[in-house]
Amino acid sequence: MPKLYSFIIPVFNRPDELRDLLYSITQLEGSLAFEVVVVEDGSTLRSDDLISQFGSLNLVYHYKENSGPGDSRNFGMQNAGGDYFIILDSDCILSPGYLKAVDSALNNKFVDCFGGPDAAHSSFNLRQKAISFVMTSFWTTGGVRGSKRKLKRFEPRSFNMGLSQKAFSKSGGFSDLHPGEDPELVHRLWDLGFETTYIDKALVYHKRRITWQSYARQIYKFGLARSILNLWRPQTASWVFWFPFFAIIVGLMAMSLALFDYYLPVLGVLAYILFVALTATVKLRSIQAFFAVPLAFSIQLLSYARGFFTGWVFLNLLKRDPRIKFPHMFFK
Repeated sequence: MPKLYSFIIPVFNRPDELRDLLYSITQLEGSLAFEVVVVEDGSTLRSDDLISQFGSLNLVYHYKENSGPGDSRNFGMQNAGGDYFIILDSDCILSPGYLKAVDSALNNKFVDCFGGPDAAHSSFNLRQKAISFVMTSFWTTGGVRGSKRKLKRFEPRSFNMGLSQKAFSKSGGFSDLHPGEDPELVHRLWDLGFETTYIDKALVYHKRRITWQSYARQIYKFGLARSILNLWRPQTASWVFWFPFFAIIVGLMAMSLALFDYYLPVLGVLAYILFVALTATVKLRSIQAFFAVPLAFSIQLLSYARGFFTGWVFLNLLKRDPRIKFPHMFFK
């Protein structure tokens, strides 16, 4: 069983949000042994002064040249003293019971890789809450992000991921693909015989400090990354990843039929959007969510579908090399 946990936190020009994460770590319940390894990935806004404010933590700070989040996580694990790594994004806040939940789950049934849920904290702004709802709700993602009731194997995400030292040593850690480096690593772990699991009480609050425009770019890359992963490991491909593309096609067909006075399909689409908006309004307890969540949902569908279909055309039909066609998806 783990004797020492190492929190691995890459950070790039975000000392303010790192402060929030480190503070949440000081508030963890229990007396479990852990260290915090912060890897500054070539930032110009460095966190040196901030680190000195958390003298109560067993904290190690590294600064290196910029090489991307995947390589920075690998660097952190290579220089960590723990026998189990917990990888977090700097824009996360841990729930107080996070480490106790992880330790309890691993002592009950040890696995070499785990993931957990994310949610919006009450202090987040409307856009952050709307994006969080769309990224996590069953009604907008179909549960593809995973839960304890998920039928297929769970793919942990690197904003909230645990990895044993053994699994890191055998796999070599994250690749240079970004985004998509986390499911790519999970697929290799499966190939090596390691198991993954979902710890439902290992909750983080994920800020996602992005604009609508950067959200669209990020989701586009997510779709493109999935098409690359499907090319590399076709056995992991699923029709679920085509859902946003088909949803867009259905919406366009419904609007086209409405031009010929056949309104039932478009009314069905509008009814579903209304259902999602009302569900979000109740869950987020905000009238403004009624408008913000459909906007976030539309951006997600359009951007993911565009990225996934673009990748599928160039990689599967035109047989292009992903590293040559999409060099921006790989860190040098």
